[in-house]
Amino acid sequence: MFSTSRLASAEGTDPPGSVQTADAGAAIGGASGITPARPARQARRFPGWYRALSLLVVVGLWQLASSTGLLPASKLASPASIVHTAYTLIITNSPTYGTLQGSLLASFERWAIGFALGVSIGVLLAILTGLSRVGEIVADPILQALRSVPLLGLIPLFIVWFGIGQLPKILFVMLSALFPVYLNTFAGIRGVDSKLGELGRVLGLRRGEMIRHIVLPGALPSALTGLQLSVISSMLALVVGEQINATSGLGFMITQAQQFLNNSVIMVALIVYAILGLLLNGAVRLLERKALAWRRDFGA
Repeated sequence: MFSTSRLASAEGTDPPGSVQTADAGAAIGGASGITPARPARQARRFPGWYRALSLLVVVGLWQLASSTGLLPASKLASPASIVHTAYTLIITNSPTYGTLQGSLLASFERWAIGFALGVSIGVLLAILTGLSRVGEIVADPILQALRSVPLLGLIPLFIVWFGIGQLPKILFVMLSALFPVYLNTFAGIRGVDSKLGELGRVLGLRRGEMIRHIVLPGALPSALTGLQLSVISSMLALVVGEQINATSGLGFMITQAQQFLNNSVIMVALIVYAILGLLLNGAVRLLERKALAWRRDFGA
């Protein structure tokens, strides 16, 4: 014996008392005067190489202006000339400039040491001042005062105190990396929701466990933002520091090229600085994407 629903299905009609889902939704929406919400539109995703289109257009216009004489070589070298100069600096060891890869290695070594020291000290100081009122009272005023001092004004003192070797350049990079990561990590620690702390106390977490499982993860987004800012500021400090009594590095190459009015070499060094900064910033963004995989971006 067949049920009513089976008979209705076999005949292609709805069983008595059944209502289609779409019709029911429309009826309810019409009766209440509320239009059913539309599904959220998916954000358009573009291939990664789309980001390079604007750069390629700028380089093409630059080369066109140089080829037609609108942009004299004495003012700015053409992209073709810059590429040729970079190739020459790679394959030959110039007595004036050295090799491009040797200069890049020297600059990266200075940056890596200074950046690592600055970030490590900045994070430790942020934890000290962020978790302790006494630490904040003791250390934060000193750090804020040092942050207000122009770094360029410290260069003569660094030369007097530490000479013209590697140490003043590394310290210059270190200070430039320290303050952004300190400020953002401190703000992230103080910005952790107090309700999470109350929940931790209810669960019986000790202070060390509260810091490890609640405070530090809560401050991680701000700390990574500070890390990105530290990359940029430390690269700028490296550019300035290497042009002062340096005997190697990209900054030394720029200083030598300035004396000989060689725009091509200056542009090569600046472009290498820019590429290095983009790669380092991309590495930090990749770290942020992996560490904050749980967070959904607004544009996702």
